[in-house]
Amino acid sequence: MCQCLGVKRANYYRWLHHERSQFDKRWDLLIETVRAYHETYDHKLGYRMMKDYINHDKGTAYTEYQVYKVMRYLGIKSRIRQKRHNCTVRAKDAKAAPNVLNRDFNAAIPNEKWVTDVTEFKYGDRFEHKLYLSVILNLYDRFPVSKKYGDSNNNVLVHNTFDKAVEEYPEAHPLFHSDAGFQYTSPSFQNKLREHGMIQSMSRIGCCIDNGPMEGFWG
Repeated sequence: MCQCLGVKRANYYRWLHHERSQFDKRWDLLIETVRAYHETYDHKLGYRMMKDYINHDKGTAYTEYQVYKVMRYLGIKSRIRQKRHNCTVRAKDAKAAPNVLNRDFNAAIPNEKWVTDVTEFKYGDRFEHKLYLSVILNLYDRFPVSKKYGDSNNNVLVHNTFDKAVEEYPEAHPLFHSDAGFQYTSPSFQNKLREHGMIQSMSRIGCCIDNGPMEGFWG
């Protein structure tokens, strides 16, 4: 074969047994990791969220561009399209909690401060379907402590997200910050916060920056 190809036998065996570079190994690892996460999260992750999840779970420091390149190389992308807008629906005569967080987004220890929000995605061939994602973010490492998908932006979605968070961290008693949506001002949700020893904090109406880390998380 070497003779047919005009290649020296020694050069062929050197190529056959050469050691792959660290760059090649790291690239191969990222390819396999992205492929696995794409399947694990049911094709819902875009490259930004994919990067966050991988770096958090694996302790790596991949950039958005690296993950974007791998996803393009693999020909994969999120099956849903995020349409970020204000999902807040306020209940009439609802009393909002004060803005205790007051834009102090630093946390010295895990589970000292949680922030939360709901965003809307569209999916389908013509993006005719809606999907809502509720997330609770830990300000210590800016990573979700809980997330839930639902077909409706309702109390059940928010309650399930909260229940999952306290199940995961039963000893946590963080400051809990949200907007003034009807789910968070409802007596049933406020009772949940009291039962778990959490202080409620809410953004001022029309001040998205009061919940800046969540806005940044959505991208």
